[in-house]
Order: sequence, then structure tokens, then C-alpha cells
Amino acid sequence: MSLNCGIVGLPNVGKSTLFSLLTSSEVDVANYPFCTIEPNVGVVSVPDERLEKLSSLIPTKRVVPAVTEFVDIAGLVKGASKGEGLGNQFLSSIRNVGIIAHVVRCFDDKDIVHTSGKIDPEDDIKTINLELILSDLDIVQKRLDKEVKQSRLIKEKSTSINTLEKAKQMLENEQPIRSATWSEEELKVLSSLCLITLKKVIYVCNVDENSIEGGNKYSDIVKQIAQKENADVVVLSAKIESEISLLPTDEEKQEMRQALGITTSSLSEFIKKAYHTLGLRTFFTAGSDEDRAWTFKDGMSAPECAGIIHTDFQKGFIKAEVYSFDDLEQHKSEAELKKRGLIRLEGKEYLMKDGDVVFFKFNT
Repeated sequence: MSLNCGIVGLPNVGKSTLFSLLTSSEVDVANYPFCTIEPNVGVVSVPDERLEKLSSLIPTKRVVPAVTEFVDIAGLVKGASKGEGLGNQFLSSIRNVGIIAHVVRCFDDKDIVHTSGKIDPEDDIKTINLELILSDLDIVQKRLDKEVKQSRLIKEKSTSINTLEKAKQMLENEQPIRSATWSEEELKVLSSLCLITLKKVIYVCNVDENSIEGGNKYSDIVKQIAQKENADVVVLSAKIESEISLLPTDEEKQEMRQALGITTSSLSEFIKKAYHTLGLRTFFTAGSDEDRAWTFKDGMSAPECAGIIHTDFQKGFIKAEVYSFDDLEQHKSEAELKKRGLIRLEGKEYLMKDGDVVFFKFNT
């Protein structure tokens, strides 16, 4: 699976504004459909309070955060699965990302046109989902036809055919593939097709400034849909976040947040949810030269994580000296952790945990 998050939605829902905020880069934003044609890709720092605390406990010359990747994909329209509005190009971009952030318009503004002429989050979500389902159905049908043709030669119905038939039935009933439970063997078949509706989704409700904290009637509809799909939801105001980002100092930004009653940054919350939903976790290295957050895939071993820093670390891996950030925060120093026996030596079988602080020992 690709380790990035694709931002999708109908035209004029705030996707490119959100992407600009995430990446602090200038992208083409305009009040008309299809202003984004080629997907923009940006690498985003992952907010992590633990890294800030780590650098205060282990002073260093440089602090380096973990990062993740976001892709701004142009707005889909009804008929995209049949090529409408450059649909084939857009769907191909979505197929290549790891998870989907579906931005839904949850605000009224007569100056910003809506493709259907009305604000209806449920209908917007159905429009996008249907195009993704139809696109997947076409792929499943083609693979199924091929598998059936081959099975006639060996006169046996394979697991692949059974899986594809089950997937086809779901898609014909307008159900995303991710909504069913699949065995490991079935997932291997489905994963090879890069199906869009197999990907996890985060719904992003783009609201007005009066709805940032509590949401509104539109975001409530999105939350109900997300609950049925067992999906995450983030409520934010791209417009307000954009205004805050233009302020010159962190102090002024914080003052504006307080004035608006914003207790936490919804933008940071979104980045963290995307990072976690991708199955990404963080381990740390710390020293006088650099305190750094490293991204790893959940379930990776200590040698594999050592290889993220340098391939030689993995090849010559001996042991990993490990302690948890939580223990460091509680006891304030590595010296105290050693005294309490909280620094461990772990071998090749050790599976890294989120929040591990590590020193790798290896042969050169």
C-alpha cells in the first residue's frame, strides 16, 4: 500500500485550500471546477508534542520531525467513472494513494458556487462514492471475466473467482469493498487490483467559522455517515485556518485561536489521523547532535527500523537499546532510566512500538 493520503471531493469544497495549509505551498486555487488537473504532492511535518518534550529533556543542536505525504487530487464530478470531467485521470490518481481524505462542504456561501447548486453533504458523499464504486466494478468485472475464462481450462472455481464474485455483488449493491470482512487470502486478491473502495477513508467537514468547535447540521450528517462506515471524521474551517496561517507570529496565531474559541488545531488533528490511519508510527533517536522522529510501518522489527536510518544499520544489526518516551517524560533523564532498569536491550525479533526511543548497535 502507498504510504500517502489523497485529498478528494467535489469541485469547490476546499481541497486545494486545505492542501496549501498542510504543505505551506502555493497551489492553483480558483472558484471554478477543474482548476486542479495534475495532482499536487506535498510532504508534511507530523505534529508531535513528544518530540518537543524530548528535545527539552535531551538538549540538541537540531530537531527533525516525522513527515507524511499528501496528494491534492482534482474534484470529481458525476460521470467521472465514464470519463466525465477528466474523470479517468482523477480516478487513476486516487487509485495510487494509500488512504482517502474526503473533503465535504459543510458551509453556506452564495459567493462560492456548488456544482449541484445546493449544499447537501449526503448527496455529495453519494456522488463521490458512486463514481468510485463504478470505477472499481469495471476493474473487478474485467478481472472476473479473465479468471472465469482461465478456470474453464482447469475446470475448477478458484478462491480468486469466489472473492471477485463477492466483491462484484457488493459493488453492484453500491457498497464499498472496505465495508466487508475479508480473509488474508481474499485481501491478496483484492489488493492486487488497487481498488479505491478498499482504501480507508477520513471525512473532512469543511465548516464556517461559527461551527469550528461544535460543528453544524451539515457536519452532523457527515458524522452519521462516517459512523455507519466506521470511518474517522475531522471538523475544520479551511478559511479560518488559512487566515490564521497568515499571521506573522505563533503568539498572534494562538491569540486568534483563543478569540475564536479554538482549543486545539484541527489541522494538526487531521495530519495525525491521516498518519495513524496509514498504519504509520514513530520512533525517536536522541543525542547532542540531533533529536529526530522517524516514521515506520506498524509491525516492523528493530532491524527493519534500523534500515530506515541507514541500510548498513540493518545489515550489521546487533542489538537495539530501547526505552519508552513515556518513561523518559516521567523520570526526566536517561541516567535515571538506567538506574531504574528501564533501558532494555532488544534483539532482531523485537517489534518496534510507537514512542520508542532507540540507539541501534551494529557492525560496520
